[in-house]
Amino acid sequence: MGPGSAAGPNTLASKVADAPAGNWVDRYAPAGLRPFLRLSRADRPIGGWLLMWPCWWSAALVALHQGSAGQTLWHLALFLVGAFVMRGAGCTLNDLVDRDIDDKVERTRSRPIPSGQVSVPGAAAWLGLQSLIGLVVLLQFNRFAVLLGISSLAVVAVYPFMKRITSWPQAVLGLAFSWGALMGWAGTAAGLALPALALFAGSVMWVIAYDTIYACQDKEDDAIVGVRSTALLFGDKAQAAVGAFYAGAVVLIGLALATNGSGLLSYLGLAGFALHLAQQVLRLDHRDGALCLTLFRSNRDAGAILFAGLIADCLWRWL
Repeated sequence: MGPGSAAGPNTLASKVADAPAGNWVDRYAPAGLRPFLRLSRADRPIGGWLLMWPCWWSAALVALHQGSAGQTLWHLALFLVGAFVMRGAGCTLNDLVDRDIDDKVERTRSRPIPSGQVSVPGAAAWLGLQSLIGLVVLLQFNRFAVLLGISSLAVVAVYPFMKRITSWPQAVLGLAFSWGALMGWAGTAAGLALPALALFAGSVMWVIAYDTIYACQDKEDDAIVGVRSTALLFGDKAQAAVGAFYAGAVVLIGLALATNGSGLLSYLGLAGFALHLAQQVLRLDHRDGALCLTLFRSNRDAGAILFAGLIADCLWRWL
């Protein structure tokens, strides 16, 4: 079947090329729902984790600042749901905008829209449903956080178009995927402070680096279809560039900890985070697409290490 042909949900053609084999969507989800879950990347949940970690880091950071648990557990639950739902909405929007490009790129032509699994009106309706769920989650926070969350939609809306006009779409993605570093603090404090701003800046650096690694998979196809990225911009210097951005992330997050009066356990989490990023840089070969995907996905664990240090610091103080 060609990329534009209709593919039933149980055929091999309906599977997405870069989805892990045996993922839960292909194995357990109702057949009629699978194309929509694939459109949301539910078969590849790494993006939800990467969107969630800055939210959770920030929620833990503000809990340390205030010295009490407060609504931390409730906010962590909200950010968990919100991150995965809004990541799905963002992917749906991205695929709607990129449907004229995805059918020309080997890795993406099997996605639900170019492969014919989901129609454009169907994808638009799915986007609306996910956005509505995200709004319900957002409205659980204070007014400042609600307005801050709504303001992020401008960044989310323009991101899919950036690869057409700039070599730095990863920087715009960094703003979108790091917004949670502001939201976690705002959701509790109803305002912002230097630790949250430093955490946000560090997270942006982190996202630029790991998404550059991700973009290295598609350099040849992107060059052919005219899509721009930092992977193409850096070329053979990708390893050094990724290392520089990761280093910037560590320094800025360290600044967030220092201005927040964080304790030893937070710094141990940051040290583990830094070591994880360092081994990614040492292993990175921008010509090896499979390795790049593996390293990109490993940032789920890097984010978990940093959060573990922050929440352990919280528990040490509370208990």
